[in-house]
Amino acid sequence: MAAGGGRAFAWQVFPPMPTCRVYGTVAHQDGHLLVLGGCGRAGLPLDTAETLDMGSHTWLALAPLPTARAGAAAVALGKQVLVVGGVDEVQSPVAAVEAFLADEGRWERRATLPQAAMGVATVERDGVVYALGGMGPDTAPQAQVLVYEPRRDCWLSLPSMPTPCYGASTFLHGNKIYVLGGRQGKLPVTAFEAFDLETRTWTRHPSLPSRRAFAGCAMAEGSVFSLGGLQQPGPHNFYSRPHFVNTVEMFDLEHGEQCLFYCPHGTEGSVCVCVCVCVCTLASAYVCVHTPYIFSLSGSWTKLPRSLRMRDKRADFVVGSLGGNIVAIGGLGNQPCPLASAESFSLARRRWEVLPAMPTARCSCSSLQAGPRLFVIGGVAQGPSQAVEALCLRDGV
Repeated sequence: MAAGGGRAFAWQVFPPMPTCRVYGTVAHQDGHLLVLGGCGRAGLPLDTAETLDMGSHTWLALAPLPTARAGAAAVALGKQVLVVGGVDEVQSPVAAVEAFLADEGRWERRATLPQAAMGVATVERDGVVYALGGMGPDTAPQAQVLVYEPRRDCWLSLPSMPTPCYGASTFLHGNKIYVLGGRQGKLPVTAFEAFDLETRTWTRHPSLPSRRAFAGCAMAEGSVFSLGGLQQPGPHNFYSRPHFVNTVEMFDLEHGEQCLFYCPHGTEGSVCVCVCVCVCTLASAYVCVHTPYIFSLSGSWTKLPRSLRMRDKRADFVVGSLGGNIVAIGGLGNQPCPLASAESFSLARRRWEVLPAMPTARCSCSSLQAGPRLFVIGGVAQGPSQAVEALCLRDGV
């Protein structure tokens, strides 16, 4: 499937992991894909650590994690990989922080988190690690924000998040860390907030228009996208239980006043993006003032119309950004088994396109983007999976 600019999407299949797992933690370091911990067939957290040489396509067993865990966060810091938080064999959040020293092939314990936490979001910038939110042993969502300084091996507290949550999506854009969604207990969070790394202050942005669990979030070309998920019942819909949706909501971080218009002179469902008045050249040289279906100022969410929603309703899927395209892969839908379907939204063409299906249908996958490849790792097929596959953006043929 073409992606524009003479490039095309294709799948690359790697040798399966030696250990099947779900909720594994992944990191990329010097051409190696590290897969750490997770849950195996017995449903218990693992201490297993394995690495894939992406050049030779071979797997190597690493020294086991000192603390077996699942759902941890990981950050590559030069020649080491830092593993933060997660959940242990008795389903309790852990405070342990450990570093894998690649040159020495061994683990070292690092300064623990002030509070045990699972679902911590991490961001690396300028050689330090920021850890945001989490859920503690009391199951309460946390608002703590910490920064880890490797040279001093210590965690320092920063101003707390306005909205406590765990499992949030984070994006580094300019001098700000954007935090979107997450959960409080079983309830999805709609908050969208930004932490300024220079002023060390928080800004509240408008919340997501719809409350959805297991949605996918991504950033591309200065816009944040929230896709799909399980829509929660509420006073504004007719459903009495959560249901899969193909919703697409977008927040433009960079542009000023902007309108999205339905163009009566275009093909059905066509959209043009312009500033209040545009010249429509799709039919003839008419100058037309369109009737907007939504008006979006900088600092507001745009809920895209039905014609621009995902083709498949899905939740618990992989989402990423490749070459100016938002991609959605796998997950769960209305079918009785996990999805293999993949699709992309071209920001330039403003439309969704079908991509080659993922070779192994899965949900609850770990994912990692490394250059022009989006890795989909493990997850659940008919039990924990060993599959490792990457959606690639290659030169077209």
